[in-house]
Formats: sequence, structure tokens, C-alpha cells
Amino acid sequence: MRVVAWCLAVVASLVACSPAPGPTAVSNPPAASAGADPARVDRVRADLPTDYEFTPLPARAEPIALWGIGAQWVADPPSCAGLGDPGAGAPVRGWSASGPGGIVYAVVADAPATVDQALVDACGTWRVSATHTSGAVGVVPSPPADGVATLGLSAEVTTTVEGGTETRSHAETFVAYLGQHVAYVTVVTDPGSSAAPLAPGFAYDLLAKTVAAVRG
Repeated sequence: MRVVAWCLAVVASLVACSPAPGPTAVSNPPAASAGADPARVDRVRADLPTDYEFTPLPARAEPIALWGIGAQWVADPPSCAGLGDPGAGAPVRGWSASGPGGIVYAVVADAPATVDQALVDACGTWRVSATHTSGAVGVVPSPPADGVATLGLSAEVTTTVEGGTETRSHAETFVAYLGQHVAYVTVVTDPGSSAAPLAPGFAYDLLAKTVAAVRG
């Protein structure tokens, strides 16, 4: 009985001392996209409010571009750049939609990518800038997905226009690493807008739905 009690005490101690999980669900996911079809990203259009207008993706569709950061951007520290451009210039499928609550983007890139948990931990907060626009970026909790690594980013973006006037926007991006593809959802909002925002957690939930649709 003493041996059993001692073993239970050791197990309890190990559980109590285990570190809390980071924002990434799986650091080294399996090749989960064998049956994935990027074209199925169109299925999640139905999850947007009926008053949203759909348009094609812009020419630059990496998350940092969708936040409003120009093409000649730099990250500080530089090692964090890959978190804001997970597709690294790969071909993409997806759509954008605009409405009273902001602009929504759903994208699937044909890029075999993984996420490095050590990098995520090191890039808890970082900055990105280009010409007159800069953003403060932070890692936020991301939606869980079976066998898939996910990542959440929140960005506060400031643009200085002629005369020194500043405009501000808020962006949320949630990324899923699907083996041979990367799926992500970005929602950009105007903090000063009087329009009703999208429901809290909208981008978070839409990524989970996008992953389910793309994986079939």
C-alpha cells in the first residue's frame, strides 16, 4: 500500500508541475491534408451575415498584407516574419467579404508548412512595419483542431497619412497548418466604427469551420 501511495503522489506532483500548453494545438502535426481540397474554402461563405459582399482575394493575400502592411515590410525581430506570412508566396485559393462589421478573408495556400512552437513562444509580441504603417502583433489562443497545429495572431495597425493624421485598425488572424496546405482566416475591423461588429470569436470559429470544410 505504501508503494502505491508513493506512486500516486509522484504522478500528482508531475501533473501539478507540468507547464500550461502554448497557443499552438500540435507542434508537429501529421500530414493531415492528403484528402484536403482548397476549393472547398468556398463552402464557409454561408457562415457570413447575409449583408456581406464577396469579392476575389487581393493580389497580396498573406496575413500581413491583409492587415494593411505594405509590400516592403520588415518584422522586429526578423525571426517572427514567418508567422505573418505562413504561405511564403505560394498560390492561394479563397475569398474576401466586406460588410458593416469589417472585412473577412478566408484563404488556403498550397504550401507545406509547419509551426515551430519555440518560435511561437519567442514571438509572443513583435512588430511589423512598412513605410507609413506599423503594427503591434501578439500571439493569442487559437481554435483546437484534431491532428492540426493552429496559431492565433492579433494585430493593432496604425497608418500615418498626409498631415500626420493617424488611422487605426484591428486585425485577427487564425492559422491552421494542414500538412501540404495552410489555411487562415483574417478579420479586419475599424475600432472607431459605429457599425455593429461581428460576433466575438467570429474569426476563431470560422477557422475551425474552414479546416473542416477543406479536409472534407
